[in-house]
Amino acid sequence: MKATGIVRRIDDLGRVVIPKEIRRTMRIREGDPLEIFTNNDGEVIFKKYSPMGEMASFAADFAAALADGTELTVCICDRDHCIAVGGGAKKDLLEKSVSGDLEKICEQRKIFQNENENIKAFDGAQQNLLAASPIIAAGDIVGCVALLSNDKKQTADSHDIKLIEIATRFLSARSE
Repeated sequence: MKATGIVRRIDDLGRVVIPKEIRRTMRIREGDPLEIFTNNDGEVIFKKYSPMGEMASFAADFAAALADGTELTVCICDRDHCIAVGGGAKKDLLEKSVSGDLEKICEQRKIFQNENENIKAFDGAQQNLLAASPIIAAGDIVGCVALLSNDKKQTADSHDIKLIEIATRFLSARSE
């Protein structure tokens, strides 16, 4: 744990403000759920809660099955990073931060199919985004399923799109 040097007081309703700089760095948005932990040393720790993170091992098996069906790299993400990879490049993609481009695509709340643009799904990743579908649970975007490829000319076909659409519906239901 790292000290920030920032001190805040609790108001009369028991609230404390998390400074804007910390919210920005940690990608905490208005309405994001935070999990609260305490320990015997009197520390109170806030951690971003990810319903997708709760099912990471299940998501890994699901991503592998989707990768077999599409013959592409399949990533399942929460709002901030890749939690499961099926197909190639697992070491390169797992735990990578979601790119600003993928974040904007998910915020549109519809399936995205890339039309020859060079879009990276993750910060520092080499693979191109072919398609993405947001996972929406209880009206909130909780993550996405993304198809990636190293081939810049490859596109996702209608079969691939249908598979990630089904996957996001299933994961949405499991996230609620």
